[in-house]
Amino acid sequence: MKSKNYSENIIKIFKKDGFTLSEPDVLLDSDYIIQRSGENFRKLMLTFEDDTGKSMCLRPDLTVASCIKYLNDNSKKNLKIFYSGQAYRRSKNSKDKVINHQLGIEILGSKNGPADDIKVLQTITNSIKKIKIKNISTKIGDVSLFKKLIDSLRMPERWKLRLKRHFWRPKYFEDLLNRLETNSDVDPSSVKLDKKKFSEMKNIDQTTEIANRKVSEILSRFEKKIKDPRSFKENKKIVKIIREFLKINCSIDKLEQSLNIFVKKNNLDKSVFNNLSTLKNLSKINSKMIFSTNFGRDIEYYTGVVFEIYNSSNKEIARGGRYDSLLKSLGSKKNIAAVGAAINLNNLRK
Repeated sequence: MKSKNYSENIIKIFKKDGFTLSEPDVLLDSDYIIQRSGENFRKLMLTFEDDTGKSMCLRPDLTVASCIKYLNDNSKKNLKIFYSGQAYRRSKNSKDKVINHQLGIEILGSKNGPADDIKVLQTITNSIKKIKIKNISTKIGDVSLFKKLIDSLRMPERWKLRLKRHFWRPKYFEDLLNRLETNSDVDPSSVKLDKKKFSEMKNIDQTTEIANRKVSEILSRFEKKIKDPRSFKENKKIVKIIREFLKINCSIDKLEQSLNIFVKKNNLDKSVFNNLSTLKNLSKINSKMIFSTNFGRDIEYYTGVVFEIYNSSNKEIARGGRYDSLLKSLGSKKNIAAVGAAINLNNLRK
């Protein structure tokens, strides 16, 4: 089946499921994306300067481009959109294509969180089946489970903030675990710098925004860091629990059982993972989907369920997930519920 026929058949499913066409901009302000979405996008972007010297880029990701369009249109509605277009990104692998044709869907501003997660995965799965791609497999994760675990552990607040913030950076995260395990977090210069910044910012208008966060929010975080002890006795036990959690890998229909065993073994509060209804319902789409607690860490903006779909050659043909904080990082005054997924047309093969 040719790419054009793939696109036509996939779009038919998108429209049937209630998604309407959106056409996000191809050219974006590169500084705007980097400042608000993180440095992880810089290494992907193809940038250039326009006639005025302003740094621009070709859209590296249609999800980000769609969110920017949503905000620029001042939309406050619940939107179900689809797009068909190119994303332009660099790769360390010379075999990867710079231009990727993506077909994707996004649900923005909806209050039907769990139902929307299911809708997106179901629509993408049905689209792939429609074009007769056989022997597909799905891998799924939920980054919110990690955050729930960290919040439940008895450890200094500053360490909780660090681990949650850097979960998407596996190498640095591993370095943090090693430091936590050995209690090597004593850095006098860092403590001194935190106190200096805290003192300086107390004199700034609390409603002023820096990097899209109010000064009052930043001060609150600094205060927690300064007040927390630099070491604690249960560090090795905490690290052992975290490492064990990140090794959970099972079919999604066995997830609840695996988490219960993990909770019991480590004497954790039974309510840590008390709401798995979304994941249970996702298992109805395909009970043999593989769930991994260590999955979904390569893109910073994911906040909940994350999934990838592979063909018989183990090539990624689709990925998606929930990203409730992305629109706020792009300029919204508050978090906006959002979930979506994209099919990489380049990798579609029978």
